[in-house]
Amino acid sequence: MRTQAVPSRTQDALYKNFESLDGSHPYRAKVPEGYILYPVEKIEGARILYFNFELAEEMGLVPTNGDHKLNRMLEKKILDTFALKIVNEFEQEKKRAQKIDLSVLPKYMATRYLQLQHQSKTGKTSGDGRSIWNGCVKNKDKIWDVSSRGTGVTRLAPGAVEAGKPLPTGCEKFGYGCGLAELDELVGSALMSEIFHRQGIKTERMLAIIQSGKETGIGVRAAPNLLRPAHILMYLKQNNLGALTRSLDYLIERQVQNGEWHINTKGKHKYELMLKCIENDFARFAARLDVDYIFLWLDWDGDNVLANGGIIDYGSVRQFGVRHDQYRFDDGPRYSTNLNEQKCKAQQIVQAFAQAVDFVKTGKKKPLATFKSHPHVLNFSEDFKYFRLERILYRLGFDLRQCRYLLSRHLKAAKDFVKRFQYFERKKTHKRIEKVADGLNRPAVFNMRTLFRLLPEVYFEIAEIDNLILKDNNVLTDSFSDFANTRDRKVSRPLLIRLAEMQISYKNLLSLAQGRRTLNRTLRDVCSRSRIINDENRITGNGVESVVQKIIDFFKKGMDPSNIQAAIEEFIRSQVLAPEAQKLNRPHDPLRGPSKRVFTSLVEALKTCKDDI
Repeated sequence: MRTQAVPSRTQDALYKNFESLDGSHPYRAKVPEGYILYPVEKIEGARILYFNFELAEEMGLVPTNGDHKLNRMLEKKILDTFALKIVNEFEQEKKRAQKIDLSVLPKYMATRYLQLQHQSKTGKTSGDGRSIWNGCVKNKDKIWDVSSRGTGVTRLAPGAVEAGKPLPTGCEKFGYGCGLAELDELVGSALMSEIFHRQGIKTERMLAIIQSGKETGIGVRAAPNLLRPAHILMYLKQNNLGALTRSLDYLIERQVQNGEWHINTKGKHKYELMLKCIENDFARFAARLDVDYIFLWLDWDGDNVLANGGIIDYGSVRQFGVRHDQYRFDDGPRYSTNLNEQKCKAQQIVQAFAQAVDFVKTGKKKPLATFKSHPHVLNFSEDFKYFRLERILYRLGFDLRQCRYLLSRHLKAAKDFVKRFQYFERKKTHKRIEKVADGLNRPAVFNMRTLFRLLPEVYFEIAEIDNLILKDNNVLTDSFSDFANTRDRKVSRPLLIRLAEMQISYKNLLSLAQGRRTLNRTLRDVCSRSRIINDENRITGNGVESVVQKIIDFFKKGMDPSNIQAAIEEFIRSQVLAPEAQKLNRPHDPLRGPSKRVFTSLVEALKTCKDDI
C-alpha cells in the first residue's frame, strides 16, 4: 500500500496499543495445559495487502476518524507485530544442530481444542494447526483477542499427527499439514467476516492480510473472544475436571468483562446462568444461519464456531443464494452436515455444555444422553423457533418492532405464513443429488428473496391493496432460481392455489402489522426495507470466489493496494443488506478512477452467482 508520512513526535503515542500484542495472553495462566508455546521469527520482505481500519479504530490500534491510509510508521508497526513465522519442531531440530539459541526468541501459543479431523476425539493431539495467538488488546472496556493463521505448521495439525513426526512448513504430503494460508482464502475471509459482522452476526473479523509468499499470506483475525466450545469440551471428553472448571471460569470472566453476559462471577449459580446464555446465543445463531442460508459446518466438537455463538474459520463457510439445504461439503473421508442439520448440531453443543456444568457442580460425569431433556436443551428448541420466525418476518420487510409485535400478539398468523412460505422455499428440482465442485447438492427451485422483494413492489405499483391476490403469475415465474429446468418451471393449478393461499396469509400479516398507519404506508415501508434486505446482488459462496479472484488479479497486475483497499471497503458497504446498518455507514468520498474500476468489476462478478451455493 502507498504510505504517507506522519510527524515523528506523535508516532509512539498513536500506535502504542500494538505493543500489547507480544504473545502474552491471560489464557496461558488460567489453562496452562491448553496450549503449546512456539518461538517465532520475523518474516523479511512481507507486505501488507489489506488492513481493516474500522476494526483497528474499534480496538484502539489507530486513532478514530483518521484517513484510511497507511503511513510508514503504521506499516512498520503492523509488520513488526504480525509478520511472524513459528519455529516449529522440525526447524527447532535444525537450529539446535546449528547451535542456535532459541531461548532468546519470543514465544506465542498455539491452543489445543477438539477437532473431528483427528482420530483422537479427545483433543490431546488437535488444535491450532497453523495459527498462533498474538495476544489481547483492551480499549473502551472491551478486550479483543488477536490470532494469526498461516504462520507455520504446528504439531497439532492433522497432517503432523498423521505423519507421526515433525513436518516442515509448506509440506503438502499430508492433509492439513502445510501450515500456510493461501491469499485467496484470506481475502475471502476478510470480505465475508466483515459483511456478516456489519449485519449483526457474531464472527471473527480480519484485521490484516500480510503477503508472506508468492501465493500465501498471514491472516490476522480479531474478536472480543476467540474461544471455541472445542477449547472447553475437550476437557469434558478427557474427564479433566480441574481444567474444565478453569476453562469455564475463563469463558465466563471474559464474557462478563466484555459486557456480553451479565453474571456474578462469584455467585453460586454462575454456571447455570452461563448455560442459559449459551443456550440463548446458540438458538439465535442457529436460527440466523437457517433463515439467511448460511452454511457453517457445525458439529458436536464445536470447532468451527465461537463459544458465544459466532463464526470462526471461513474455509467451508458459504452463504447460499437460495435454500440449498441438501448441499454437503466434501472434506475427503467424510461429508459435512447440511443446512437442515445445523440446528440439531447447535443443540448438541448446548447439551454438551449442560453435561459439563453438571460435571463441574457434582464432580461426577454422567452420560451425555442424560441431558437430552435438560431444561436448557429443551428451551433451545423453543428459542430457535421464535428467533427463526422473527428473522423470516424481518426478511419480509417488517422492522424489529413490527416483528416482535406480530410474534407477541399474532403468533398464529405468523406461523401460518411461514408454513405456506416454506413449501416454496424448500421445493427442490427434479434432478437428483449431484456432485458440485466441492461437495454434493440438489438445488432449490425458487429464490424466495426475489419473491419477498417483488411481492410488495408489485402490490404498491398496481395499487390493489384491498385485493392482494395478483391476477397473473409473473411474481411466481420471476422467482424461479437459475437451477430450475423446464419441468420445474411448469406452473400448475395446485401451485397457483398455494401461491394464492400464501398471498392471503401475507395480506393478513400486513394488516395486523400496520398499527395506526395506513395499509398503504405500511406496504411502502415494507417495500423499501425488503428491497434492501433481499437485494438480488447478495454475495454467495461462489460469488465471493469470483470476487476474490478479481481482487487477486488486480494485485498481480501491480495496482496500488490503496486503490484496491478503497474498492474492498465500498464493496463491503454495498453488501450490508440491513436497513438499520446502512444508516450507520461511515461517510466517505465517492470512488474515482482505479478504485471505481475495481469496485465495478467486483459487482459484475456477482451477477452470475446470485442463486448459487
